[in-house]
Amino acid sequence: MTYGPLRAFVESFLFRQSCASQMMVRGIYVVLGAGAIIGAALSHPAIVDDAAIADVNNNAEWLTYGRNHNEQRFSPLDQINSENVKHLTLDWYLELPDAVGLVATPLVADGVMYFVCSRNIARAVDAKTGKLRWTYDPNETPLPEPRSRIAFLHGNRGMAMWGEKVYFATVDGRLIALDAHTGTHVWTTLTIDPTEAMYITGAPKAFRGKVLIGNGGAEHGPSRGYVTAYDAESGEQAWRFYVVPGNPADGFENAAMAMAAKTWTGDWWKFGGGGNVWHGMTYDPEFNTVYIGTGNGSPWNRKIRSPDGGDNLFLSSVIALDADTGAYRWHYQTTPGETWDFNSNMDIVLADLEINGRDVKALLHAPKNGFFYVLDRSDGSLISAEPFVDVNWASHVDLKSARPVEISGTRYEDGGPVEITPGPPGGHNWSPMSFNPDLGLAYIPTVHETFSYSDHEIDIGSWKSPEWQTPVPKRGFGVDIKQVFPHGQSTPGSLQAWDPVRQQQVWQVPLAVAWNPGTLTTGGNLVFQGKVKGDLKAYHAATGKTLWSWKLGLGVSAPPITYEINGRQYIALLVGWGSTPATSGGADNYQLGWRYGKHPRRLFAFSLEGTQSMPEILDPEPPMPLDDPKFELDESLVILGGEVFGNCRMCHGGGAVSGGGAPDLRASPMMLADAVLDAVVRKGTLVKRGMPMFSDLSDLQMKALQHYVRKQARVALGLIEPTPVDFAEP
Repeated sequence: MTYGPLRAFVESFLFRQSCASQMMVRGIYVVLGAGAIIGAALSHPAIVDDAAIADVNNNAEWLTYGRNHNEQRFSPLDQINSENVKHLTLDWYLELPDAVGLVATPLVADGVMYFVCSRNIARAVDAKTGKLRWTYDPNETPLPEPRSRIAFLHGNRGMAMWGEKVYFATVDGRLIALDAHTGTHVWTTLTIDPTEAMYITGAPKAFRGKVLIGNGGAEHGPSRGYVTAYDAESGEQAWRFYVVPGNPADGFENAAMAMAAKTWTGDWWKFGGGGNVWHGMTYDPEFNTVYIGTGNGSPWNRKIRSPDGGDNLFLSSVIALDADTGAYRWHYQTTPGETWDFNSNMDIVLADLEINGRDVKALLHAPKNGFFYVLDRSDGSLISAEPFVDVNWASHVDLKSARPVEISGTRYEDGGPVEITPGPPGGHNWSPMSFNPDLGLAYIPTVHETFSYSDHEIDIGSWKSPEWQTPVPKRGFGVDIKQVFPHGQSTPGSLQAWDPVRQQQVWQVPLAVAWNPGTLTTGGNLVFQGKVKGDLKAYHAATGKTLWSWKLGLGVSAPPITYEINGRQYIALLVGWGSTPATSGGADNYQLGWRYGKHPRRLFAFSLEGTQSMPEILDPEPPMPLDDPKFELDESLVILGGEVFGNCRMCHGGGAVSGGGAPDLRASPMMLADAVLDAVVRKGTLVKRGMPMFSDLSDLQMKALQHYVRKQARVALGLIEPTPVDFAEP
């Protein structure tokens, strides 16, 4: 006798019953006979499918990036609530000594937690105890070239699950499938041309037997963005959708690309165009539609890539695609003809709302440009759009035309400089917002910053895209940008609760640092958010009142999750300083004191019944710059060294001021030891730890690099005054 059909029937029955019981029963093999029911635990994880991912009543698990297909990051769990959260304590933790930056959202299924660490290393642990089950390291072969790609080794945002597999992508463009139970490799497919300026940091999206992944790279060379769906079982390509049109001489892949081409001018394809989908992908089972958020232009400056103007479809848009074929359905462009790095890669949240007396299948989106959009996801029509931060590039979004009404002069038409709010970090970046359907509120990690834009010194007519293997050009975006101090707002960052129906702020918590990680909201009337200053906090979801705080000993970059095992609710998050503030550097991030290599990286889980003692935590300690009084500065070498440092600033920070994502070179003894410096920089002795090899640098360039860093150290120590040649741009 075979039990396959019987098992399928029973599992289907159990799934249906879960909606009533509020607890989905997974992973149970049931044999019926002689009127008896006998249960035995399966030796492998239960199958994850669309029904499981879409089930909002499956409180126990967290099966996709935003918990469910709706990407709300809301859990109905209320064992931990606004009344008792003050009793939340540490339940277990796991040391992650090989990690640097940790930004991923863990997944939980059948009591097992899956996550990706630095260098794209995947792990599974017992979600009840934190005990390690398996580790998969995709870096057995040498780290990927070109070297600029290595800068993103510590930025993987997560996994997807389907069937009995987990999926994740690597920075060099591989999509990898593993057996969820054992961590055994199943298949790998290369999703990008390794010679092109592309990389992957985002989490895949699984649906209908497919796995979807995009890529980034618009700032690093000619890049034409796209998303690709692969068969979840075999890894074979199912479909691909390009975001921007290619060379008209080659023909267009579909009618959507032909339509988009009419909105471009000049030889845009020579610059790639951009539009990379590096984040922001949502599947909607009700409409069998995939929504993707698309990136900025390549280069940023529209005068270069599309000299006679145009909307430049489908940059900075939300695009709806048929989930089975990838065919275009509709689009909404948030920033037509974008020229400020106002991409729309931020998360896309689905919600059922009552607006003006009618029920709406809504799509919620808070992209960089500072407006909060509510769309009707059945057809992409605009319902409302209002600024959730200070916005000065557009006065409003016209509901009739569905377009922003731009303010004259904000495109730096005369070369600038012009001050724009928000700036390239956006009013909201990739840190995910959450949405609480019980309260009807979205919780947005918000940035309040102003930048100036100028292309006075850009040769528009002869500008060329940067290449992976050459030093990063100072004006690689096609425009000069500079952060304006003071920020122009009362606070550089905030957590705010936003009502998408009334399109207004309900409450706001000011934060002393601009960039902060993503949020989680629960049926316990709570909002959780980690902080860059090293705390995990719980807020009252309706009022914003701080109800609980726990010191973690390191700045947080990842969003928290919640799940339930044996009736116990857990709150978990990865703690490893990374992402934008850690790598961009600058005085504010430096002063946080998260010195590279000092503070332990960990995975924490909390519950109301936790009894685990907190491990040792270390105080913040900004690295102290070193000086060698015998070292004689040569200003001409300082200037050349500033150009060479263009290779370094993505990790070591602008002006050599590290934010903690890599060593602060001003405080590194390596910079005072010629042989050691040569071994690390030109011979690649630390490649496996994520330090690229620059074998093509000349002796003169190496010497100039030392002079540049030595001057930055002396400036920081107050021994000399800074000068304009110090290249200390933010």
